[in-house]
Amino acid sequence: MWRGQSVAVILPTYNEKDSIRASAMDFLATGADEVIVVNNNAAPGTSEEIAGTGAREIFESKQGYGNALMCGIDNCSADLVVLAEPDGTFSAGDLLKFLAYSDDVPVVFGTRTAREFIWVGANMGRFLRWGNWAVAKMTEVLFGTSILTDMGCTYRLFRRAALDRIRPYLTIGGSHFGPQLLMEVIAHRIPFVEIPVNYRSRVGVSSVTGDLWKAWWLGCRMISLVLSYRFFGFRAQRTVWDRTDKAPVAPALPAPQPEVLPGMKALGLALSNAQTEKPRETEELVQNRG
Repeated sequence: MWRGQSVAVILPTYNEKDSIRASAMDFLATGADEVIVVNNNAAPGTSEEIAGTGAREIFESKQGYGNALMCGIDNCSADLVVLAEPDGTFSAGDLLKFLAYSDDVPVVFGTRTAREFIWVGANMGRFLRWGNWAVAKMTEVLFGTSILTDMGCTYRLFRRAALDRIRPYLTIGGSHFGPQLLMEVIAHRIPFVEIPVNYRSRVGVSSVTGDLWKAWWLGCRMISLVLSYRFFGFRAQRTVWDRTDKAPVAPALPAPQPEVLPGMKALGLALSNAQTEKPRETEELVQNRG
């Protein structure tokens, strides 16, 4: 729970059997009210790893990253919805940063391109890092958006109202579903901010970015998607976000008063009396000497 709002984390899983258990438990321990694991024809033994973690497992038979996330979104009713990966690359501790920024904007995107946040062994070499940065900057220039530095980061937070606004337009079932999320946020003119997140070494091998050719092809599809929104889809009818909308913020609780034990209270009174009596004693000594 965050300021009276429920928080859910959606984790799509296909080839994360060795990391899904720790990831689900970390997010629950960090403050998520619910973790939804979408089993997308995952490796055998994945369900056994999820069992007992406290996470809710649902199933999506249509293959693809986008299909898995759309299934999770459609089966989630939380006020704040977080999308992440359960492969060990993202830190559950960064969830607190997303929640803090959600007080100000309805959408918070993560970025993995900040050098200080890239861990040793993370799959963020020059090609992936500068490629994601270049496509993000192209998008920023074409649409005049807020600062963008990472087109492919899959760690994101959405307020329920923002997610409901863009959900009817989400159609991509494959790996470039993430960029479509960003493009629909831009198309609806929903305010967003991008924050740096820790990016660590992956447990196992990615089915996409682990292959240079697949990563190159995904980058080309991202560029094509951005250009199609700029010259075709961006002009389609969208309901523009009301920028006066604010997230409900729970009233601040009064600051807790420190509990004073009886013994400590008596000691405080004695010290106070000693301080007031000392000048009187000094005055009496001066009078006697006189």
